[in-house]
Parts: sequence; C-alpha cells; structure tokens
Amino acid sequence: MNKILVCSAGIILTAFFARGEVIKVASGSMLSGPQANLGEMIKLGSQLAVEEARPHFEELGFDLQFSPQDDQAQPDVGVAVARRIINDKEVLAVAGHFNSGVTIPTSEVYHEDDLAMISPGSTNPRVTDRGLDNVTRVCGRDDVQGPVGAEFAVNDLKAKRIFVIHDKTAYGQGIAQAFRDKAKELGANVVAFAGTEEKTNLQPMILQMRAYKPDLVYFGGMYDQGAVLLKQMRERGIKATFLGPDGLESSSFVDIAQQAAVGAYYTTVAGPAEKYPAAKQFIERFTARFGRAPEAFSLYAYDAAQVALLAIEHAIEENNGQKPTRKQVSEAARNVQMEGVTGAISFNENGDRAQSDYWIIHYTEAKYPGVAVKSISAQPPSK
Repeated sequence: MNKILVCSAGIILTAFFARGEVIKVASGSMLSGPQANLGEMIKLGSQLAVEEARPHFEELGFDLQFSPQDDQAQPDVGVAVARRIINDKEVLAVAGHFNSGVTIPTSEVYHEDDLAMISPGSTNPRVTDRGLDNVTRVCGRDDVQGPVGAEFAVNDLKAKRIFVIHDKTAYGQGIAQAFRDKAKELGANVVAFAGTEEKTNLQPMILQMRAYKPDLVYFGGMYDQGAVLLKQMRERGIKATFLGPDGLESSSFVDIAQQAAVGAYYTTVAGPAEKYPAAKQFIERFTARFGRAPEAFSLYAYDAAQVALLAIEHAIEENNGQKPTRKQVSEAARNVQMEGVTGAISFNENGDRAQSDYWIIHYTEAKYPGVAVKSISAQPPSK
C-alpha cells in the first residue's frame, strides 16, 4: 500500500510498501479435457469473487491471491492437485471441486490438514454424509435431485417404460440409482439399468434401446458423454424423450448434440442465471470482466468462493486481526450465513446447504440456456 513520507527538507515523498501476508483461495475444477468449458466457468466465478474481495483484504493487511487448479475431472489428478494445495501453506480454503468422484477423494486429503473445501456443484450424498467437518457445499444433493427427475418423468411426462444409463462414476451412477428407485416407487417400468464409460460409440446401448422400446431414456453423467449419446440416438431413429441431471448443464451440451438437443430435458441444482433475483449485477460484472456471459454453475462457484472469503474474514477477526490457521477457517466456514447470488446460504451439521433449489430445464431450441419449466426448493434429507 502507499504511504506519504515527509523528509527533513520538507519534501513530500510517496513510498510503496509491500503488501501484507499472502492469503490464497484455490479453486479446483476441470480446466482441460472434454469438460473444460464447464470447469472454466467454475474457475471464473471463483476468480471474480476473489478479485472483488482484494481491496477489502488489503485494508485488513493481507495480500489476497487466487490459485486456480486443474483436476481434469479425474480422481487421481484431483488427489495430486489436493496434495499440491496442501503443501502451499498460504492456501486457506478451496472453492471446489465439481465432480463428486473427484471431490470425495480430494476432501479426504484436505481433511488431513483441516483445509476448508466448499464445493459449488458436487451433489453425491457421500460428499457430506461422511461427516468431514472441513467439507461444505452450496448446491443440493442427488438423493433429492434424482427423485425430482423421476417425479417429473412419471407424473409430468407420463413415462411408463424407462431405460436408465449411467457413466459408472460416483456422480452418474449415484443419481441414476436415485432416479431409478423413485421411478419404480411411482409405478414406472425401468426396463434397463446399465453403465458405460464409452464416450464415442454408444451403439451397444442404442441396440438395447431398440429391443426394450423405452418411451424415456434417463442418462446419469456429464454433458460430453450425454450429448454424444443423444445425438447418436436421434441419428439411429430412437425417439424416446431424453432426460438427465445437472451434469448436462453446459452450453457445450448443445454444441455437441446440435439439433438433437431440441426436446431434451435435464434437472439441475443450478438454475439459469436470470432466474435468481440477486444475480443481475453479478451477470453484468462477470460479463464485463471476462467478455462472456456466465453459465449457471458460475454463480455457484462465486457463492462457494464467497463462503470461503467470509470464513477467512471471520477467522481473522477471531484471531485478533492475525492470519488464521486452516482449522480456524474450516470451523468458520461451517457457520457462515449469507445472502449469495443464488439466495440464502447456511449449512446444517453435515455441511449441506440448509435449503436448495432444484430445476427442470427444457431445450425448446438448440440454444443454451434452455427454458426453466419447473422448480422446487427442498431441505436435505435428515439422517
């Protein structure tokens, strides 16, 4: 910061003093690979929050920095990233990760050193059900999102024969199972439940669809695989309604599926940005800063980083203005209560958001974002 000095001759000099102690907030998302578009949006949301908070932290005597990390949506890479973050003692919180299959093992690493992790989009129940006191998330859960999708499929779309596919990840298989179980409970006939890691040639799955003749196909997984599946279904004459979870929440879904995206539905814990009353100014600031409009999970990444920043600030106050420990920040994160761009945020004893939104999105044209046709707000399941 600048300080005015007066020398003995009465000449006024301006001296530049080094900033205070460094505090870093890291982000963890997929910045390379087939899911990079979504990962970049998550990074930018976190980055904006940190950049906006820098002047305030400078007033507190700290040099706030942002440390984005690429986990490539791979659990082993994520663990390596987590080890690297742990070794950087200036990192006091992580806004991430996104994929549940990455978040679950990385959170174990962070727990070893009491490093707070606030996920913007990891929805698998195990993320919080393990009881790790350093883990929170600002999004909903798959054991609510899956049943929301099933109720929409059976009650609204009147689906009777449902073919369920998943990508064999913790996220994809978990939400597919939650969807399947609720659909069965509602009286639908789940004609198949199958997993595949194949991302380019989904012909074996499509051959099974021809045999089972479903009126709805549910896909549990990410947009890079789901869009290819949908496109190949339509190319081969499968007309069943297509429904998936928030792994399809990306403009790249439409880029890949193209016209096949028309008519598709997905559930999501992150509704369209314009649906959040408090997000208008965020959208303007994000667009001005990065030259592109935010996507839905950018808002949740921004809020995840805001939780981290508030926790650090509270821990500084509790530590008499001194740089806090990771454990102090982790404890403060669980107690954060704030109004985010996605609404009111607070956490239960497990680190789940106390009240979360769930949306149904419909592509009426091959253009992102789709149309929000339904939304509900729900609390996490009680243990």
